Amino acid sequence: MRLEYFQLIDRIVDLNLADRSISSDATIPTENTIFEGHFPGFPLMPGVLLIEAMAQTSGWLIVAANHFKRMPFLAQVKDAKFRTFVMPGQCLRVSAKLIHEGSGYAITAAKITMAGKPVCDATLTLRVMDFPNAEVSEKMRETAARVGFPSEVAVNG
Repeated sequence: MRLEYFQLIDRIVDLNLADRSISSDATIPTENTIFEGHFPGFPLMPGVLLIEAMAQTSGWLIVAANHFKRMPFLAQVKDAKFRTFVMPGQCLRVSAKLIHEGSGYAITAAKITMAGKPVCDATLTLRVMDFPNAEVSEKMRETAARVGFPSEVAVNG
């Protein structure tokens, strides 16, 4: 997890386009300035960043489903539920399932678990649009390589 770059997943561990699902891993950094204020003496990963991790994982699923021709932007978070605290150094599994795509939007059911136990979940709506320019598309491909995006999906786009 690279909080300073707002990159909240470390690697994609499973991508199944037939099942319309994805899983990624994210390890919370042991030290980061964000924990100095959230909270001094009791550092916790902010819930909004857990939602962002679910959105980024969902986003990679949508990029894969669209073969790198379109990209998602978070538009709505529904029914978010937080079940436990997440502290520095903990390892998370983030997963999402695409439940609808059409009319320029995609909806995913996303969740985070830690050691198999629920951390949080939400229904996310993402706006799906063409890449705004070639530079953004190329940067997404570079990030995809860093997080272990399956090369056969990236190459076919």
